[in-house]
Amino acid sequence: MKIAEIKEMPTNDLVERVEAEVANYNQMVLNHSISPLDNPAQIKQLRRTIARMKTELRQRELNNK
Repeated sequence: MKIAEIKEMPTNDLVERVEAEVANYNQMVLNHSISPLDNPAQIKQLRRTIARMKTELRQRELNNK
């Protein structure tokens, strides 16, 4: 997910998306520990996407104060 797409999302949707992506990430890591994924780089990509979303949420939180 691109940064521009993240910035366009409403805050409520972004919070829900972060929760869904974190759950997806945890499931992916668990599955990878049991049997290797076809593309383990997906884990790294998902972790970075989550970080981008959390960064945007924090920026919005700081701007609202």
